[in-house]
Amino acid sequence: MKLSASNLVDRAGWEQIHVRTPSYDIQNMIKRTKEAPVWVHFGSGNFFRGFIAPLSHGLLMSGESDRGIITVSTYNHDIIHRIYEPYDNLILRVLLGADGSLDREIIGSVAEAIPLDQKKPSTWQRLEEIFQNPSLQIVSLTITEKGYALKDGAGNLLASVIEDMENGPGKSTHAMGILAGLLYRRYLAGKHPIAVVSMDNCAENGTRLGNGIREMAKAWEERGLVENGFLVYLEDESKVATPWTMVDKITPRPDEAVAAELAKLGIEGMEPIVTSKTTYIAPFVNAERPEYLVIEDKFPAGRPPLEKVGVYLTSRETVSKTERMKVTTCLNPLHTAMSVYGCLLGYTRISQEMKDEEIVALISRLGYIEGLPVVVDPGIISPKEFLDEVVQKRLPNPFMPDAPQRIATDTSQKVGIRFGETIKSYQGKGLDLDSLVSLPLAIAGWLRYLLAVDDEGQKMDVSPDPLLADLQEKLQGLVWNDPKSYQGQIREILKNPVIFGSDLTSISLGDRIEEMFVEMLAGPGAVRATLKKYLH
Repeated sequence: MKLSASNLVDRAGWEQIHVRTPSYDIQNMIKRTKEAPVWVHFGSGNFFRGFIAPLSHGLLMSGESDRGIITVSTYNHDIIHRIYEPYDNLILRVLLGADGSLDREIIGSVAEAIPLDQKKPSTWQRLEEIFQNPSLQIVSLTITEKGYALKDGAGNLLASVIEDMENGPGKSTHAMGILAGLLYRRYLAGKHPIAVVSMDNCAENGTRLGNGIREMAKAWEERGLVENGFLVYLEDESKVATPWTMVDKITPRPDEAVAAELAKLGIEGMEPIVTSKTTYIAPFVNAERPEYLVIEDKFPAGRPPLEKVGVYLTSRETVSKTERMKVTTCLNPLHTAMSVYGCLLGYTRISQEMKDEEIVALISRLGYIEGLPVVVDPGIISPKEFLDEVVQKRLPNPFMPDAPQRIATDTSQKVGIRFGETIKSYQGKGLDLDSLVSLPLAIAGWLRYLLAVDDEGQKMDVSPDPLLADLQEKLQGLVWNDPKSYQGQIREILKNPVIFGSDLTSISLGDRIEEMFVEMLAGPGAVRATLKKYLH
């Protein structure tokens, strides 16, 4: 069996090996989509292949739509040339059940895959044709959080952004310049309305996206490179909307065990490859079953019935509440707490940690006992049910090759939201901060992790963090197996409101964190012993 349009004729053969196939006419879908496109997506990697393209596929399968989706790669063209084109843009999606089951389906909704290359004018011209078509309703993006940034950490414009601002529309290389240039074509074609939707996992993503596009357009207008009315068009939400979204689904790198299973079934050519941009990808995509996409229902050109395929369409306030539920209570705090302890205790997989009694106790208390009393309930998703799914299904899933070392990256940038907001909520509701156990343990564990020595006294790598050097300097003099070496070194960190959202030394919680931290300096096994003491 080979993944190709011609081989889809053998439906019985695919069904025999338990692979579902599209029931719609793919060639007719491609023709209709190219003539009157509705949905274009920037970003052609695993997240698109495992979540966004299947949404379009679901609409086609149910007869709710007769057009598919067009994907655009602005950076990693190898993905298009090596993963899309040889397989007629088909995707073999494998959903990974926590019980070890594999659900296989061929996704046929990608009508066109465009590698946007400034050296090949035809690719830009094709995109201009699409953007000028009044039928287009949605432009969505998964370009990672850094794709929206116009400035570096020091607040200076990036070199590529300066170049785009000087060159004007149609010659950009930065994502915001590319989008602004294509929207200018849409403006010139008749000021047609459109929704531009970030589906990247960052707070207030729609605002960030809109600001980036408008800043680029403003620079062009000031240089006389576009008509003066263009910025007004972008600022008019009845013309160009940038709704907020909350997205949650794990689509990890292709698992070799899954590739071997597909080969065993007789499916050829499923071997993963590494692109010239060092992306590890395969003709198949593996993903967890749970998925959430919550979108502010603001589509000035209309939209497909996305609610029919499980998307929540709601208000901006509800999107924000759903994001807050996930980030401050039901998922992200658990991830951070177990990641630093996972590193200290020698784990390399999140799923392995879920067999550890102390770590399960740590995150269960953090979520259920300490988090749920102050959780923000969005009304559309039950926080308790979401948390149940995280703890019972998502984190223990053995197919999820996620590492605590990856999750521990940039922790100094996360603790203020993931833990600081819960502290503020307890203070705001007049709840007893001394009742918190897992939360101070999580912070103390992170500070102990910064010593770069595991619980057995072995040196360990510490994940990248923009404040790492400064934090470790403040910990000078501390010895991992000598509690007497503690002379208040962590107080200056705990006092920093930029990190935690408030001065933790001004409340009793700061003293508890210090106490827990010092106990973890008692030598081999002290981290484990501290967890046991407080959690049992």
